[in-house]
Amino acid sequence: MDVPLTYDARERGLAGDGVTNDQPAFARAVHELGAGYAADGRPRVLRCPPGVYSIRDAGTVWRSGVSLVGAGAGLTRFVLANPGNRADPTPLAFFTAEQHGAGRDNPVVDCTFAGFEIDGAGVELPDYDVLAKGLGLQYVLRGRFRDLYIHGTAATGLGCDFLQDCVIDAVVVIDCGRLDVHHEKGGAGIGVGVGGWGDVERLTVTNCTAVGNGQSGIFFELQDAAWDRPRGIRVSGCHAEGNRFGISDWGADGLLVSGCTLVGNVEAGFDVSGEGTVGVGGRGGIVTDCLVDGNTLDGVSIGNTPGPYTVRGNRISGNGRYGYRQHDLPGSMGPAGGIAVDGNDVWGNGLDGIRFDCAVTDAVVTTNRVRHNGMQTGPACSGSGATVTYGPASLTDTAARWPVDGHRGKTVTAGSVTAYVAGNSATTLTLGRSHGARHGWHGPVPSAGTAYRLPAPSPVRAGIAVAAALVRSTVSRNRLWDDPGHATQTHGLWLTGGGARSAGRTEGNDLTGNAVGPTQVDAPRD
Repeated sequence: MDVPLTYDARERGLAGDGVTNDQPAFARAVHELGAGYAADGRPRVLRCPPGVYSIRDAGTVWRSGVSLVGAGAGLTRFVLANPGNRADPTPLAFFTAEQHGAGRDNPVVDCTFAGFEIDGAGVELPDYDVLAKGLGLQYVLRGRFRDLYIHGTAATGLGCDFLQDCVIDAVVVIDCGRLDVHHEKGGAGIGVGVGGWGDVERLTVTNCTAVGNGQSGIFFELQDAAWDRPRGIRVSGCHAEGNRFGISDWGADGLLVSGCTLVGNVEAGFDVSGEGTVGVGGRGGIVTDCLVDGNTLDGVSIGNTPGPYTVRGNRISGNGRYGYRQHDLPGSMGPAGGIAVDGNDVWGNGLDGIRFDCAVTDAVVTTNRVRHNGMQTGPACSGSGATVTYGPASLTDTAARWPVDGHRGKTVTAGSVTAYVAGNSATTLTLGRSHGARHGWHGPVPSAGTAYRLPAPSPVRAGIAVAAALVRSTVSRNRLWDDPGHATQTHGLWLTGGGARSAGRTEGNDLTGNAVGPTQVDAPRD
């Protein structure tokens, strides 16, 4: 059979009418085009004109040399559903190591996915399944993912692993990971497993938008703790909003994140930690020239890394708890080395502007402008009874007189469940939740009248707080101050009872203008 270089989907049996199940014809066309590529090495294109293509009850196993090109999001729509086979996760396209033998010696090669929409809202499963993606390919060589709109998938929207010489550009992922209600692994907008190609994986992610996804907006996750953390991954000009985490580095080496907007995420705008499958944080990364604003808890959260890591030239503002936080989840690799926090504008965060909660060696904290933090000033309070009502993302007490946003970043407890406070008016708490989550409570929504309580604020809320051992650190030339008239940042520098500094330098910092004083020392310096 002489296989043309281009197939028109309509001419190959796809109806595109939103009613006919186009999956069998779709799979047949992919197989035929793949066979043509295997025969002569010439890539093929399956072109899908405007239409609604219903893909039901089975995913399509992809082939090398086959590109899928539509007429644009909203014009070419693939609607995924599994009404006849509730056990099948029904991705549009997948090719995996476990199911199909994907590997370095058997990759998917020379494929482009461009100009179409994937609607995954029709896939329902008895339990979360990581394969319930829009696109789920592993070991991709020279792949291009461009101008896609993926939304409503049960698991990750674009969940492709081990991408070599690949580009992800102008991909919009919204409300993906909707079945990830217990912080499952995956459930992201764009999720990339790394390490399969070795110590270098050349991948560029640009101009993407990730909003309201169940886990991270964009994450990179090492898939085997014994593998090398790969270098070569770059993220630029992306927007992540309303996810659990904005962008996460769970195991890369030298991840470069630049010019991104990370706002309104539930736990952190940028996260390095052991949250991933193998519990390994990234190392050697650079976060630069980003806007990290209004995240419910922390702006930049870094932990479970041996270091180094550089956070430079960012605006880190309006986050509910800390602007920058160094801390570890259980399973720490020991003190991080070579952390650099340089030239950032850190202001309006709920507690400390920059905080070290785990041991670090050779940290450099220089030339940062840290002002008017400590906004979390609301006093401890509680309430119950007829004035108290609850919603999926709110708590209202009509008898309250809370300072506006004075509880932002706190954890509210109602009965036996908790939630993070994203902001508050005088009588209503707004809860942090990803846009796709059913509610912001970590448990069932409380019934009306249930007693709640909010904790007291920290009495010390500093520009820079040291609550762990810093060895050979340099803290110099920072400007640490507050705005006159409504000062909330109590001190410029705070050495807590658990903090210690040894063999380091603190010099040239401007500490004038804080609410209480320049420094607070609760532990002796070594």
